[in-house]
Amino acid sequence: MNQGNNILLSTAYFAPIHFYSRYIAHQKIYIEQFEHFNKQTFRNRCIILGGNGTIPLVVPVVKGRGKKILIKDLKISYEMDWQRNHWRTIFSAYNSSPYFEYYKDDIYPFFEKKTNYLLDLNQAIHVNICDLLEIENQSQLTKDFETVSENTLNFRDTISPKNKAQPDKHFQPKEYTQVFSEKFGFMPNLSILDLLFNEGPNSLTIMENSIKK
Repeated sequence: MNQGNNILLSTAYFAPIHFYSRYIAHQKIYIEQFEHFNKQTFRNRCIILGGNGTIPLVVPVVKGRGKKILIKDLKISYEMDWQRNHWRTIFSAYNSSPYFEYYKDDIYPFFEKKTNYLLDLNQAIHVNICDLLEIENQSQLTKDFETVSENTLNFRDTISPKNKAQPDKHFQPKEYTQVFSEKFGFMPNLSILDLLFNEGPNSLTIMENSIKK
């Protein structure tokens, strides 16, 4: 599926389904690395579904003293053992999902190895997710922060947990069975982990059907 446009996205930590649904719908994808870090976005967090509802998993970062930091220069903080906490939470949420056993060994290393920079971690995760979904990794990092060209959709701030002002009218999440569907009903646009562990090889079809032409 191709909408014939390029798209500019922000970096994301185990990005939401919206991110990857858009990703596979475009020929050329740019990932912004020269923007200033924005808090409370998918740049350093993802949202999964556990037994008590949705759970945000946040990667702590090293903050400067009132100074705005470029995404490419943003370091991850390891003062707390967030990797252990994230993996334990993911394990608890998805251990009973159909494809957890199949994919867990591909995902776990990101919670074992310490990466210095957030962008590097996100990019490594993205390459891995593309491999698991069997989609071509056709993204490239921006060379500077500049005005977006006419043939490129600017989605840097559109795919966000806190921004409801810029809805994507072409994104209509396709329902799938989740571990806690009977308890909560369908919860749309969670982390790609939720889709991967629940639907496995069928994930790509679900994402393709989530974008209206």
